[in-house]
Amino acid sequence: MSHVIHSLLDNDLYKFTMWQTMLHRHPQTQATFTFVCRNASVYPLAELVDEVRQEIHHLCSLGFRDDELAFLRGLRFIKSDFVDFLRIFRFQRAFIDVRANGDQLEIVARGPLVHVTGFEIHVLAIVNELYFRRLQTADTQAEGRRRLQNKVALFQDFSREPAKRHPFEFFDFGLRRRCSGEWQREVVATLNTAVPQYFKGTSNVLLARDLGLVPIGTMAHEYLQTYQALGVRLRDHQKAALEDWVQEYRGDLGVALTDVVGMDAFLSDFDLYFAKLFDGLRHDSGDPVAWGEKALAHYEKLRIDANTKRLVFSDGLDVPRALALYRHFADRAQLGFGIGTNLSNDLGPTPLNIVMKLTECNGQPVAKLSDSPGKTLCDDQTFLAYLKQVFGVDAPVR
Repeated sequence: MSHVIHSLLDNDLYKFTMWQTMLHRHPQTQATFTFVCRNASVYPLAELVDEVRQEIHHLCSLGFRDDELAFLRGLRFIKSDFVDFLRIFRFQRAFIDVRANGDQLEIVARGPLVHVTGFEIHVLAIVNELYFRRLQTADTQAEGRRRLQNKVALFQDFSREPAKRHPFEFFDFGLRRRCSGEWQREVVATLNTAVPQYFKGTSNVLLARDLGLVPIGTMAHEYLQTYQALGVRLRDHQKAALEDWVQEYRGDLGVALTDVVGMDAFLSDFDLYFAKLFDGLRHDSGDPVAWGEKALAHYEKLRIDANTKRLVFSDGLDVPRALALYRHFADRAQLGFGIGTNLSNDLGPTPLNIVMKLTECNGQPVAKLSDSPGKTLCDDQTFLAYLKQVFGVDAPVR
């Protein structure tokens, strides 16, 4: 079988944008990323340990090619010195440990943040593809194509609905949990051909380059979490992270993620200054309608016309849910919908719910207080309780 990862561009755009910011502003930061599977698997993931190790060894042999660096250099928000750094970058095998613990697969990446942050998406893609190779049958791909055509038909039906103030736009966010790289490429190419009026890009930088699409993404949870351990007052870590982002990108990549300590705590920091500087907000946990209404109310309180801002939804979406949210909000704000697993891994077998999250930074625990309790992540219950107290969050400790 061929290797899972063939190009270091086969990564989400937000990895590169966060990577650049950390390289410029906090290059000395040390970090730990930990792999977690949140749901039951058909067979123990520990069975994959040898194959995962082989794939990680191969990953560490790859470097960025000249044509890949040229593509990155052509993105106006990517700085030339970051491209120079990537030219000499190699993943270091010593910074990642893969082992079996009973039936569990344990993967921990530990080292300088600018050397281990890139592991996350590649590791998730590797585990997913190795896992689903064993579940493929003669009917699997045919079923995937049938479901994909049903999605296209939903968009064709939607096209006959009366127009709203703002257009419907959606993106592929499916790299992390894709069935395979080959299948993600087929899905993205199909959508780009079948519904180009709605399909506006992908988070996968390699596919964006190869298919002439817009690469989509700004920041993920790890970016804001890192600032919990960077020496600023814990209560001020979101504002410090947003400020550094503004200074790094100066108007580009202006969609902020809201659920690292929950929407209410985020909005208490997202004052008029940030609300004017950022183009919009991204939802990734909790009830999306309630979240959107809070965002609109916040903009109204600040006397900002929400029609000039964008709300991006990206939490477990499928096409019907995205269309329903569009119908609810499309006359009041610009919208975008990042659909992940339901595009890249909807072939019949139950997808894995796997993540590889930042759990420690500079020797200190960091946490995500999600608006969905099942997504709350922290290994240190004392720190999690303290974070809740500081931000007045009533999320259950898990």
